[in-house]
Amino acid sequence: MVNLVNLEQVGKSFGITPLLDQVSLGVQEGERIGVVGLNGGGKTTLLEVLTGIEAPDSGRVSRMNGLRMAVVTQRGSLPENATVGDVVLAGLADDAVGGNPVVAEHEWAANPRIRNVIEGIGIADLGMDSSVTNLSGGERRRVALAAALVRELDLLVLDEPTNHLDVEGVQWLAEHLLARRSALVVVTHDRWFLDTVATRTWEVVGGKVESYEGGYNDWIFARAERARQADATEARRRNLARKELAWLRRGPQARTSKPRYRVEAAEALIADVPAPRDNVELAAFARKRLGRVVIELEDVRLTTPDDRELVHDLTWRLAPGERVGLVGVNGSGKTTLLRALAGDAELATGRRIQGQTIRIGWLRQELDDLPTNMRVLEAVSDVAERIMLGDREVSAGQLAERLGFTPAKQRTPVGDLSGGERRRLQLTRILMSEPNVLLLDEPTNDLDIDTLQQLEDLLDGWAGTLVVISHDRYLIERICDSTWALFGDGKLTNLPGGIEEYLRRRAALAAPASSPATGGSTNSPAPATDSAAYRAARKEFARLERALEKLTDREQRLHDALAAAATEPDKLITLGVELKQVQADKESTEERWLELAEEVG
Repeated sequence: MVNLVNLEQVGKSFGITPLLDQVSLGVQEGERIGVVGLNGGGKTTLLEVLTGIEAPDSGRVSRMNGLRMAVVTQRGSLPENATVGDVVLAGLADDAVGGNPVVAEHEWAANPRIRNVIEGIGIADLGMDSSVTNLSGGERRRVALAAALVRELDLLVLDEPTNHLDVEGVQWLAEHLLARRSALVVVTHDRWFLDTVATRTWEVVGGKVESYEGGYNDWIFARAERARQADATEARRRNLARKELAWLRRGPQARTSKPRYRVEAAEALIADVPAPRDNVELAAFARKRLGRVVIELEDVRLTTPDDRELVHDLTWRLAPGERVGLVGVNGSGKTTLLRALAGDAELATGRRIQGQTIRIGWLRQELDDLPTNMRVLEAVSDVAERIMLGDREVSAGQLAERLGFTPAKQRTPVGDLSGGERRRLQLTRILMSEPNVLLLDEPTNDLDIDTLQQLEDLLDGWAGTLVVISHDRYLIERICDSTWALFGDGKLTNLPGGIEEYLRRRAALAAPASSPATGGSTNSPAPATDSAAYRAARKEFARLERALEKLTDREQRLHDALAAAATEPDKLITLGVELKQVQADKESTEERWLELAEEVG
């Protein structure tokens, strides 16, 4: 196998901190490598040294002669006077100089590969003649990404490519990268994307680069095994890895490709780990804190400032302890709906009702609500000195440390924090306010995987009502019990099959109507013969199996709770309503499971 890039004993420091310390590694032809690690730990520096953007302080970097490579980093810039088309097609001209066959600029629309990239990444919506000067930061990143993807390359290097894509865009990008022959090195915090795309994972930690076979789930298994053998100073990381691993092992068995002896060691490690959360117990506690009425929207119509309708005739009643994941394409109204729940959006028609005991914690995408004149610990303790988190009392410093602020970092001025650190500080301040309703708008933006695990660990045992907008499929599956979608039809739709059902419905909406001239039968769907569709069907089938297990368990718990509450009429009514909803969800999930059972054989 051809070695494309090789690092030998490479060192790189900024100030007194070595980000890379005697690192030796290589990228082979056709490899797909995911790079993970803490924010500020050296991931971007590794990419820049690997690609020649930054020179190493020591060691040697060698690259294959004639290597065709494209790099999309977070620090990249676009020529200000160029159009979208100029930037996207510029790389094709570079390839032409190297003697590779490419289409002329005016013929790009006739090339299915180029057209697929432009449509799949959402560039067509921007307009090829639009000036890049007028684009937002997210749109500029998508243009730079498209410029790399349209090219035939040996190596593609991407830094956080999923940050400005919705769930649908993330899936399209994963499928596109799987279909390419080029090697890939990608920094990402999107765990579904990492697990789908990567054949190897590099973890940048303490100036070193640890290499693991497989994607996210295999990396978690390997890290959990390493933590099992570590000494007492690694206790916190070990406990986090154990809980994450327990969650993974409760899912489909195909989540890992490790040998059986590694799986058995991992199973021994998690034998005594409890379930991530007890939904019935948390819901009961939430009812005590929240009362019967949480937030209700009745006959609501929401519009944009230019009077474009987002939803109409919407009636939505959030229940105590309900945990909702909200998905939809960009511009469908997810953030506006969240603002309506928070009481911050003007309703065109209808009304909003809020319970008397409700305390809302609202995480917005903007970072403009932080006191930049304070230090981190002051900004957290300014909200509260101590809170009850579940059944434990936690101080401001302890909660800040759980979300990645070491005691030394807690003395840092807020104005000196990076974007990811400010996001963590936002979350910490919101949790310190002890809300009983959490509204989270893209909470995973700029968070590294370790912080994501800490956040999920906190939210697993959090008793309250939760609504989350996120393109992170792992987060939605992990902390939410139901998924709802905005499809742009003015309605809010429940999805018993979760994200997989959302993507399947979006694909069905996008597919052109079948032509009657094809001569084929219209009574039954075509079999999923292509491998991508089959893999998607297998994944959804496995997900529904897990959902059915959870719903069956929840149904049994509710039956037990009904029997125990035989002398409490109010409680019987509440439990009865919840049981009916669970049974309805189970029935619709079973129907979809049976459909897929025929499809996957």
